Amino acid sequence: MHIRIIAAALVAFPLSSLVAAQESAPHAAIDYSAEIAMMREDPRLTAAFAHIRDTHEARLRDMVMLNEIPAPPFGEAVRAEAFAEMMRSTGFGEVEIDAVGNVVATRTGIGGGPSVMVAAHLDTVFPAETDVTVQIDGNRYTAPGIGDNTRGAIMLLQFASAIAAADIRTQGDIVLVGNIGEEGLGDLRGVRHLFRDGADHPNSFVAIDGGDDARLVNSAVGSNRYRVTFRGPGGHSWGDFGDGNPHHAAARAITRFVNAARPITQDGPRSSYNIGRTGGGTSVNSIPFESWFEVDMRSGDPVKIAALDAAFQQAMADGLEAENAVRGTGELLTVEIEQIGQRPAGEGDPNSSLVQRAQALLLAEDIEPRLVASSTDSNIPISMGIPAVTITRCGISMRAHSLEEYWEDDGNVPLCTMRGLMLVVAEAGLAEN
Repeated sequence: MHIRIIAAALVAFPLSSLVAAQESAPHAAIDYSAEIAMMREDPRLTAAFAHIRDTHEARLRDMVMLNEIPAPPFGEAVRAEAFAEMMRSTGFGEVEIDAVGNVVATRTGIGGGPSVMVAAHLDTVFPAETDVTVQIDGNRYTAPGIGDNTRGAIMLLQFASAIAAADIRTQGDIVLVGNIGEEGLGDLRGVRHLFRDGADHPNSFVAIDGGDDARLVNSAVGSNRYRVTFRGPGGHSWGDFGDGNPHHAAARAITRFVNAARPITQDGPRSSYNIGRTGGGTSVNSIPFESWFEVDMRSGDPVKIAALDAAFQQAMADGLEAENAVRGTGELLTVEIEQIGQRPAGEGDPNSSLVQRAQALLLAEDIEPRLVASSTDSNIPISMGIPAVTITRCGISMRAHSLEEYWEDDGNVPLCTMRGLMLVVAEAGLAEN
């Protein structure tokens, strides 16, 4: 069905689809149906879509080239340089790499309209030594990071190239960002820099990250992350038996935390907790010098995160006290709690023009939108009250964060990409010829 819409080249969008969209859409989304129809008939948007369609194969080659440049956590610089050159070649606007390593491309508007920032993260979860060579089998591209989020970065290039080729001007500025530090311990550091105090914040924000067309992330799942390290003198498992054992203290603390945290997650807004990594010790017959583990707590409700965090802090203190209470004459154990990540939670406004336009564009293609909460680069603007939404990177993305990760061209990518472009242009305000 969607491929038949592509054949219409956006020139004559079927009125029946618009009527159906109006009948099923939330009331606030109906107002944007006429705007969408007018944009589809605009020669500049028609030219932009033709450009996206005609350059699709070339962008797939760019995707392979970009993915084969490793971008491990805190090691995105080489990929960022390559992406910046790709962005400059589109003729979209001024391109720079900022103080933390984000690639920022700006196309200045004619004035009088809101600014829109669109971001796709360049980093991956994989260490530098990971083989990121792309294997191509028909329409399937397999490699670590190919979907999450090399394909998203390529979608930014498609936006830039199409806007430049069709000479689309908007009232407000459009800022396209290939950002760093989204994954893992990066803790959204690229977007945090963009929204730091004193920076020129956009009026709205769009992140490209996800593989489901219907899924629109407009609320932020927050997370608190810690590394906990129990330390002691260590010793021989037989000769020093009875002295404080960091592993035993960690086990006591984890057990207390899990027992206290589980009831918090059983009702109300969804929340979670996880012990993700553990380590320490030197041999099976040695009392360890240290025992460490990493904890992740999540919820879309700040109250829930606060409750989980309080339970965690108390459990760590109680676990330490319990192990010290049963030790022999050895030294007291200590505990260090280091925060290694904090993503703010927040609820976006579903009635913002950004979210309503995103829904209306989906409904116009007979796709029923789903507003969901997740943890993405949008967390930062959402927590600041700035309208933000995370949209699909298009195509089919599977097995993210695994060595078998793949992205598949489902034949609908040009239309899906154009939908995202229309959202950005509409939000910035399409200027008159």
